[in-house]
Amino acid sequence: MSQWRELHEGWTLQVVGEADGVPREVADAVVPATVPGCVHTDLLAADLIPDPYLDRNEYDLAWIGRACWRYATSFDWTPDGSDRVDLVCDGLDTVATVELNGEVVATTQNMHRSYRFDVGGRLREGRNELVVTFASAQAYAERLRDELGDLPGPNSATPEPFNFIRKMACNFGWDWGPVLVTAGIWKSIGLHSWSGARLARVRPVVDVDLGEQRDVATAGRVRVLADVEYAGPALAGGDGDSGAAGGGVKAGLTLTASVAGSRAEVEVPTGATSAEVELSVDNPRLWWPHGHGEQPLYDLAVELSGGSEGTLDGWSRRVGFRQVQLDTEPDDAADPEAGSAFTLVVNGVPVFARGANWIPDDCFPSRVDAARYRARLQQAKDAHIDLLRVWGGGLYEQDTFYDAADELGILVWQDFLFACAAYPEESPIAEEVEAEARENVARLMPHPSLVLWNGNNENIWAWFDWGWQPKVGDRTWGAGYYLDLLPRVVGETDPSRPYWPGSPYSGSMDRHPNTDEHGCKHVWDVWNQVDYSVYRTYVPRFVAEFGWQGPPTWATLTRAVHDDPLAADSPGVLSHQKATDGNAKLARGLTPHFPEPADVEDWHWSTQLNQARALTVGIEHYRSHRGRCMGTVVWQINDCWPVTSWAAVDGDARPKPLWYALRKVYDPRLVTVQPRPEGLTVFLVNEGLTGGDNGARAGGVWRTDLAVERRTFTGEVLAHWSTSVSVDPAATASVRVPVDVATTTDPSREYVLVVAGDRRTTWFFAADKDLAYPAPEWDVEVTADGPATRVTVTARTLVRDLALFADRLDPAAGVDDMLVTLLPGESHTFRISGLTRPVDVAEVSGRPVLRCANDTVSPAK
Repeated sequence: MSQWRELHEGWTLQVVGEADGVPREVADAVVPATVPGCVHTDLLAADLIPDPYLDRNEYDLAWIGRACWRYATSFDWTPDGSDRVDLVCDGLDTVATVELNGEVVATTQNMHRSYRFDVGGRLREGRNELVVTFASAQAYAERLRDELGDLPGPNSATPEPFNFIRKMACNFGWDWGPVLVTAGIWKSIGLHSWSGARLARVRPVVDVDLGEQRDVATAGRVRVLADVEYAGPALAGGDGDSGAAGGGVKAGLTLTASVAGSRAEVEVPTGATSAEVELSVDNPRLWWPHGHGEQPLYDLAVELSGGSEGTLDGWSRRVGFRQVQLDTEPDDAADPEAGSAFTLVVNGVPVFARGANWIPDDCFPSRVDAARYRARLQQAKDAHIDLLRVWGGGLYEQDTFYDAADELGILVWQDFLFACAAYPEESPIAEEVEAEARENVARLMPHPSLVLWNGNNENIWAWFDWGWQPKVGDRTWGAGYYLDLLPRVVGETDPSRPYWPGSPYSGSMDRHPNTDEHGCKHVWDVWNQVDYSVYRTYVPRFVAEFGWQGPPTWATLTRAVHDDPLAADSPGVLSHQKATDGNAKLARGLTPHFPEPADVEDWHWSTQLNQARALTVGIEHYRSHRGRCMGTVVWQINDCWPVTSWAAVDGDARPKPLWYALRKVYDPRLVTVQPRPEGLTVFLVNEGLTGGDNGARAGGVWRTDLAVERRTFTGEVLAHWSTSVSVDPAATASVRVPVDVATTTDPSREYVLVVAGDRRTTWFFAADKDLAYPAPEWDVEVTADGPATRVTVTARTLVRDLALFADRLDPAAGVDDMLVTLLPGESHTFRISGLTRPVDVAEVSGRPVLRCANDTVSPAK
């Protein structure tokens, strides 16, 4: 049986060679190193650098990316009789030279793949020295750019030539991320001792036959495709020795697989490097995205045995039985240009994807462990997000990310790692791209949560619209990857999943890639150029990116920035705003809706609220067109550091008001008022979810009484209308609001209230800045609730979008709800968790803890 030995202990780190800007105390130091880890975190742990996430420290640490770094350790080794010993490097970031006992084992240039080297001939009994030296990734990328010729892509927000190295692109900076070019052994490293043969790669292709029952398939199949590697020559049998180096294996290898009580085996022909065995499972339970059903997972075990040698190697993963397709059928077969679908179909059910984009959760990804992945994905699920798009400027995330998605029922759209740049298709990049693609497709294919492979982020769009064509000329720019290599790799490696060439992409290079009528669309003129009301002018088939900025929570901002005085444009705040003209766009987007903020606290609240409003407008509009539009993937769920950005959860893991807004607008049952040419219309959207964690509440047909009223801000009902509505599962119902209810006599003092069972929404006739809001008045009561604190607010006036900021009481505290609208006389109880001290009524009765939309116009009395 093979044996694995981690080499994670006893590492040291030091700078080698000359590099401008390296402080003397660093140049002279040899510090303990953590493996897995990276240079920045090791220097930080040794107290040799300040925290790069604080203030403007990022700029003072640019020298780290220009230096070369050496990791070294020693270990004892005793021969154990194995035929072969491999040094296995699961992740080297990025330009590495690996030496064992003074001999160069290999050089590598790809963060996104693993490496395996036979080192049996270099190991010596007793003490061994292992050294991994990392050259500057920046210098490597610049050198390769100069050799191959520059290509468009990097801009003022991301000036580094990240497209010339296979490394996490956003490590070089992005419009939400710092330039912190690091290096290190970022995944596990160790020795693998084995004899005879091993399982070099295992690919389970899972399929089901769907029956009439929603939760059970009539049959499930797992086709296990295994690649076999031999330690030495494979022998034809007899009693000879086991090969020239003792590394052969006698005839009679057997591949065995088992899952869900089914077991099968097949003989591996002598010397064969691949084998296949198929398992059949009767009536397996289906895996569903959360809310549609449950997420049963089955243990799949694969074993390679060798007769008298017994078990040689084993492999195990969890799989789920489900079927997935991407529906791109034309609306009219006779006129394919009229429009075509873009719909994920899981187990035969078209799914409206309530999604968000995912970026690396830390600039130093070795810090993101299984618990952190799980916490972040739980936050996504709690906001009713059922799809995460892993964006192409980041990573193929670690297995524990996809494990959490499997368990929580979150669909994963996985980009190949190309973003916002033209990429060379010449050597050595091309070979690395194919190697990383084949490895990661195979690595991730056991996960039922993974439902789509996507070729790139915005590169095809850029080819059409960003002025690339005259700059590129007849050179390669990545099209060969997206339209040939990657679909071929997916088809050969993982035939069970769909592939799409890019986001955005319209299905053909003969039409514009970012259209409403075909494929997936990105909407970025909103935010960059126009007001968020413009979301309502688009009806895309699927929106894969759209977003609006807002600052992080106050506790996160003030932990990271220590400007005195603190202001929206103070140096530290601006250094944590990476978007081009970001603050100017925040101000431009605020002007149509809210008065100019009086101070930094008003700026913070108004821009956070405006971010939540913007995404609410967009998502409610797109969901009202459910059927034609079948997905919204907001930019973005998470941040990699404390920053003003498009994220719903900030870099310190605190939900922003946007997160609470997403939880409302992504509810399986949505009530929204939309302006249509024929007049105000109420839409009721019913995702029709059945089974699983939401089934008891949200399943089946939605039958409800609907009441619509036009009211004054003081509570007087000016017009009323009611009806009953029935909404089928996975459908939308629309109700035209009668003219007398929909027509205001005073837009500054009236609004429409819509109540549908236990859900309600409002429609205001003017922007907040033009509303005659009453000065907000309320009564507050504070009570203990075990370890939590309950804060009950009773409104004496109309109070719109009431928010309680628990982090203003205690940075460790969080709150269960936000953006609550109360009518006069109504109460709402907020539950605060994590307080490290008691609080009293006075502390929570007003700003900065309690804020609402009213106080942006009419301050509280």
